[in-house]
Amino acid sequence: MSRLLRRLLSPAPSATVQRDTVRLRLDDAEIDVLRVRDPRARRIKLSVDERGARLTLPLRASLQTGERFLEQHRGWLSEQLQHYRADRMPPPLVPGEPGLLPLRGELIPLRWQEARYAKLEMDEQGACVHWPARATPTTLKRLLREFYEAQTRADVGRWLPCYLPGLPRAPTRIRLKVMSSQWGSLAPDGSMALDLALVLGKPEAFEYVLVHELCHLLQANHSPAFWHEVEQRFPAWRQQRDYFQQEGRRLKAMLRQLL
Repeated sequence: MSRLLRRLLSPAPSATVQRDTVRLRLDDAEIDVLRVRDPRARRIKLSVDERGARLTLPLRASLQTGERFLEQHRGWLSEQLQHYRADRMPPPLVPGEPGLLPLRGELIPLRWQEARYAKLEMDEQGACVHWPARATPTTLKRLLREFYEAQTRADVGRWLPCYLPGLPRAPTRIRLKVMSSQWGSLAPDGSMALDLALVLGKPEAFEYVLVHELCHLLQANHSPAFWHEVEQRFPAWRQQRDYFQQEGRRLKAMLRQLL
């Protein structure tokens, strides 16, 4: 049988892309490397961007081969991660050490205060973490998530009443999520999902996403009629779309680093 005929008769490889994470000790810290087994990949590839490190494996490559590849490129990976953290990302928060908290397109000074109960709140000086002696990294992640959810709800609560007139109904529910690629979505039942990373960026960009999803209550598509509705309510939507193209991946990466 000819090589061409064997290729034509052989079963097509699965189109399913498999994802998991590999924990790697790097520079006295542990990081998660996204491992992707992709049927379209022809070689092992290691890449770094604002989202973190990604190891892509073709189907024929074993997991052990991928781990050896990671070990061989530890130095390169460390340099690339340091580049992105220093150039585009605020430093990770360290309990007890003053830091910077991303919020609404700014970096808010963050300080720590010994306390009986864990709490994160804003005051005249910036942000303050009330930190018990027995608190853990899990405690900090919980505080950050609760803080950003509260700030997001405050923004939505301020903007939403301005845009409800002229809509057939209000969203049935608004859920806050950590979304990998989208910024928002509207389900057929009228429930809306918003990415928690929105509150890290410029408020006007967040407001545009809210208007965008509300307009799907009028047009469940991205037709010219839909964009006409967006234009009527938010004329500067193009500038905000450009903002997400330039800064979106960094905002999502910041949220992942925080949470």
